[in-house]
Amino acid sequence: QVQLVESGGGLVQAGGSLRLSCVASENIFSINDMGWYRQAPGKQRELVATITSGGSTNYADSVKGRFIISRDNGRNTVYLQMNSLKPEDTAVYYCNADVWSAYGRREYWGQGTQVTVSS
Repeated sequence: QVQLVESGGGLVQAGGSLRLSCVASENIFSINDMGWYRQAPGKQRELVATITSGGSTNYADSVKGRFIISRDNGRNTVYLQMNSLKPEDTAVYYCNADVWSAYGRREYWGQGTQVTVSS
């Protein structure tokens, strides 16, 4: 099965940085859009950033200028560089990928990685 594996979460003080990684399994044909979402307790899951296969990016207003999404197509990996972190960035972060595989075209989600920003 297609699997997305996330890493890089943790505890950081306000103003610090973290880099999240999400690696898709190699038994896939191609990946279209990839992205990052986050969900805080009691809140809906929200979009953080997306990146197309061609490298076009889109960011939530709350993270513009602080976060950078990138991808390495050869490694089936999407990254989220998070700078100038704020306590309100605390959430479980999930990667997402639109994937062509033996199952057809389907979106997949990572297991989530916790990011906690202390004041």
